[in-house]
Amino acid sequence: MFRRRKPEPEMSGHRGYYSLSDDWDDDDAWDDRLDAVDHAVLAEERKRQKWWQREHWFGRRKRWWIVRGLAAMLALFMVLVAWLAITAPLNKSLEPIAPPQITLLASDGTPIARNGAVVDEPVDIDTLPPHVVEAFLAIEDRRFYDHWGVDPRGIARAAFTGTGGGSTITQQLAKFTFLTPERTLTRKAREALIAFWLEAWLTKDEILERYLSNAYFGDNVYGLRAASLHYFYRKPENLLPNQAAMLAGLLQAPSAYAPTRHYERAEKRMELVVQSMVAAGFITEAEARNMRSPALDVRLKSDLPTGTYFADWALPEARQMSETGYSRQTLTTTLDARLQNIARRVTSNAPLGEAQVALVAMRPNGEVVAMIGGKDYEKSPFNRATQAKRQPGSTFKLFVYLAAMRDGWSPDDRIANTRIEQGGYRPENSGGRYSDSLTLEQAFAQSSNVAAVRLFGEVGSEKVIETARDLGVTSPLASGDPSMALGTSTMSLLELTAAYAAVAGNAYPVEPRAFPTPERGWFENMIDGPSRFSGSTSEKMDRLLRAAIDSGTGTAARLSMPAFGKTGTTQDNRDAVFVGYAGDLVVGVWIGNDDNSPLRGVSGGGLPARIWRDFMSKALGASTAPSRPTPTTSPDPEGPVEPLDVPNLEDIPLGDGNSRIRIRDGEAVFSTEVDGIPIDIRLDDRGIGVDEQTIEAARRRAEERRREEEERYEEVRDQLETEGRIEGN
Repeated sequence: MFRRRKPEPEMSGHRGYYSLSDDWDDDDAWDDRLDAVDHAVLAEERKRQKWWQREHWFGRRKRWWIVRGLAAMLALFMVLVAWLAITAPLNKSLEPIAPPQITLLASDGTPIARNGAVVDEPVDIDTLPPHVVEAFLAIEDRRFYDHWGVDPRGIARAAFTGTGGGSTITQQLAKFTFLTPERTLTRKAREALIAFWLEAWLTKDEILERYLSNAYFGDNVYGLRAASLHYFYRKPENLLPNQAAMLAGLLQAPSAYAPTRHYERAEKRMELVVQSMVAAGFITEAEARNMRSPALDVRLKSDLPTGTYFADWALPEARQMSETGYSRQTLTTTLDARLQNIARRVTSNAPLGEAQVALVAMRPNGEVVAMIGGKDYEKSPFNRATQAKRQPGSTFKLFVYLAAMRDGWSPDDRIANTRIEQGGYRPENSGGRYSDSLTLEQAFAQSSNVAAVRLFGEVGSEKVIETARDLGVTSPLASGDPSMALGTSTMSLLELTAAYAAVAGNAYPVEPRAFPTPERGWFENMIDGPSRFSGSTSEKMDRLLRAAIDSGTGTAARLSMPAFGKTGTTQDNRDAVFVGYAGDLVVGVWIGNDDNSPLRGVSGGGLPARIWRDFMSKALGASTAPSRPTPTTSPDPEGPVEPLDVPNLEDIPLGDGNSRIRIRDGEAVFSTEVDGIPIDIRLDDRGIGVDEQTIEAARRRAEERRREEEERYEEVRDQLETEGRIEGN
């Protein structure tokens, strides 16, 4: 046991002999044995290592996997940064988050509508008083200048105390500039990522400036400059401490705290802002106690509507025309204030019952000068002139006859007017009126359905569709469908009126527009000008359209000057349309029910034609009386004159066109207006009679107007008393 171990003999030195052959013939086997030894050694080492030792977690093999993982995360981060650079450009935070306010003017400069957010120029942190910046930092992000976009301490403080926002100012800028308001973990993760990105590319002052210039402060006001002017009529550079504290308190819930509507809420929120400023060390307790609630000074009021039928249609084009930025825009439209008022009067005075009405008036070049999209915009902003797709009825015959005129037909050519008794489609004439044949002029004036379908078959659907497309019709048109000749395809009233404008101006296509465009020079017109019909084709179409008013279905639209137009009535009287032109105006009128139910006793040659005539007579200053008839010799000049002996005596306008005499079946009816209320007085063999129901309706309408005026007067008076501009009783 205690015996000394003998020393081992030393190895003798190498005698210089090396083997030129290897005893191991299999190199792979030898490598496998060495690998097995290495694994065994590593396994033995892992057994001896404890979990708290550094070697347990950062062994050679584990370090290799950690490096690969970090490289993958770095690559993913670079991909995300590249994605942000493409999808969220940094300059987007320089743009207003809401479309700036646009004021639309009529052609004479009269304001007609104002739409969009109230925004103003961005603020500059260097020019703002310290108490303005401190108020926002105290309540929104106290550690703004210390964190890197996300503040865990601020989140914990907000959760524990209920003061201060959980999101940093950088996160809020990322949210309302680049992201949607959805509340999901994915959006929060993207918000944090964009916040880090903003912090890396912008200075703290730049982030704060962009945040204050875009934040929402209620009352449709965006940005600190617009808010300070709106609530206190004061530039942000001149804000007082109490005013700045109240504005800073609005950001949490702008609509709920807007002081113009919820002053007490804004006042309580302001107190919390002041307490936060004390806690952050920005002001003292004494200064907080002396801070009083500020008085509002709201001067920027507007009685302009935010939307009308015309404004809603024109606004998308206005947005394209306006420059991107914070400045407010004022754009002049093609709307004529005088013509718009005339359109409003003639449509509101029409006996529509429960039906809706639409009217479009434009120049032959497409400039829209008046638009009515329904009876009441407040009740229904749906624009029936531009958005509703309805059947045009016989007004579509314009394309059929124009295609025929372009194909060499003449208004004097004859076409059969007998019943169609063969084929799958057998239309009928209104009232069952048929004859052997008619000239095309007569067929168009009388709106013969069978003649139109026969002419459609002679010309071919492809040429009719081509003509409609040339005139600017983009709505679907079914090739080969003979019912298309009678207007079974749907389109908007604006689209249909523009097609008639192309015929009126002999230049196509006509694009309806809400803003004036510079006149094209002769060289531009020669190179890329509108197409035109031949002179003979234009004259033929004028002849047809004038015949429809002078002696056809549109006689209710006669004027003392040349007038051209066409009536249209769809199946079961679901739509009643009249489109025509006179002077330099092209006007389309539609009447129908929104649920597409039949109208009662309304056709295109009735109420729509009369509305068209009333509008044209007032717009053009023309009497509705037709041209004076040529005197005719009578076999017995001293004998009694019967009504049928005098042509066009069935409807004689008087004076300015608001009064007229109609003679029918031995009865004379004198129609006039008193304060905009239509009244009929009848004269027959029984004497003079007045419709008591009409008088009673007029009395009720006058009483309603008086009551509305009194209610409006009381509302205005109460508002002035509230504002302190007048003293109460």
